[in-house]
Amino acid sequence: MSVTVEIEHDGWQKLDGLNSLAQRAGLAALAARQAKGDVFLLFTSDAEIRQLNRAWRGKDAATNVLSFPVAAGFNLPEGEIAPLGDVVLAHETIVREAEAQGKSASHHTAHLIVHGVLHLLGYDHRTDAEAAVMENEERRILAGLGISDPYAP
Repeated sequence: MSVTVEIEHDGWQKLDGLNSLAQRAGLAALAARQAKGDVFLLFTSDAEIRQLNRAWRGKDAATNVLSFPVAAGFNLPEGEIAPLGDVVLAHETIVREAEAQGKSASHHTAHLIVHGVLHLLGYDHRTDAEAAVMENEERRILAGLGISDPYAP
């Protein structure tokens, strides 16, 4: 399992240690579920994520994170492990949310990386029951990274 990071938007350069943070958070989420596979993390802008959100979800708005699992039936050479998918994070939205919630941008980014990777692993939050399971898993993984409960008031 591996985590590949690409920083597409210059605003992300202001977040010290982003590559290390992304690696730690992504690998922690994978390890917590004993997942095998690779994850690609793209750090981009609100404008780019808005286009993706419109194209793939029919929502013409920026969002903090989008996850794109690899399609079923993805063919690879024998013996290779299939990638799990891509997680895309939007700089302006994440910074704005962190400020509004009184959190550090680093901790909020780590939370959304974990959240996005869990989506790749099949977690969702369409119902209250699903949300409770996913949020508890996020709390557990983030605690292992020394990050407090992102859902605490």
